[in-house]
Amino acid sequence: MIKTAITEMFGIEYPIICGAMMWLCKPGLCAAISNAGGMGNITAGNYESEEDFRNAIRQTKELTDKPFVVGLTLLPSIRITGEHHKMYVKVCAEEKVAAIEVSGSPLDKVVGREGMDVLKNAGVKLFHKVGSVRHALHAQKAGYDGIYAAGFEEGGHPLDDDVTTMVLTPRIADSVDIPVVTVGGICDGRSMAAALTLGAQGVMMASRFIATRECEVHPNIKQELINRQEFETTMICKSIGLQGRALKNRVISEVLDVEKRGGGLEELIPLISGERIKRAWEDGLPEEAPLMVGQSIGHIREVISCKELMKKMHDDAIAHLNKATGMIH
Repeated sequence: MIKTAITEMFGIEYPIICGAMMWLCKPGLCAAISNAGGMGNITAGNYESEEDFRNAIRQTKELTDKPFVVGLTLLPSIRITGEHHKMYVKVCAEEKVAAIEVSGSPLDKVVGREGMDVLKNAGVKLFHKVGSVRHALHAQKAGYDGIYAAGFEEGGHPLDDDVTTMVLTPRIADSVDIPVVTVGGICDGRSMAAALTLGAQGVMMASRFIATRECEVHPNIKQELINRQEFETTMICKSIGLQGRALKNRVISEVLDVEKRGGGLEELIPLISGERIKRAWEDGLPEEAPLMVGQSIGHIREVISCKELMKKMHDDAIAHLNKATGMIH
């Protein structure tokens, strides 16, 4: 077995964590990943009321007795407000979730030192997803328990420093004294082995979990990811300071056209709205919304269960680490 600071911290079998995914990281998928030996994810932004968010956490606890992460994205949003962020923190502390994945603004700057203390006192581990050494150093100083080092390859919103996983993971691992988890381009045993040799104590992935049996997304979407290759994603929304990586499709072409001619947020909102993305996932319409996936889609070949996926990842990682060791004479 592979033992790392992450497997020891949470008492899990594999150092594999699911990243936050709007509309997809719900109790069923979360529990399936945790039950299979990794750490599933409940994405807070899926829930607008305290009751719904708390019920999602409790439903997950009914499906698994294993630890899981809550994904908390602190980026500009029309639907999710600062009051939502405070509510999510309150509920996570009261429900004593295992960990929070913070993306975007630092949690300490959004909810203050007192909000951080409430979570720490409840035993919630805090991880900040960052794309630079400077942000990792801030997270360590603020008292986070670990860092997600998110390379430019990731889907969603990588930092506009545009540094790749291969460079970012060792830079951050060499710069902080808390565990580092690699994000971006992770999808199989080889990429997991690479992350571990670069200094990571675990990996986080999201796109690969879409193509699992337990992910509640239309089969058309899963097949689309299998059909696509690593060069078929692109960056959008740079012009409004909200850079994101999405699958190339009809709507993304429209978004880029709007940006190219200087169109602003008002023109972009109908094309990038969360409700539009939700409908695309549910109805199997891969051309009709920004699908925020990473370059790792080039390695997705089949739809399998979460249990099969993580067992194969772990075994393949060991095989690749042993193969590399065998090159030493």
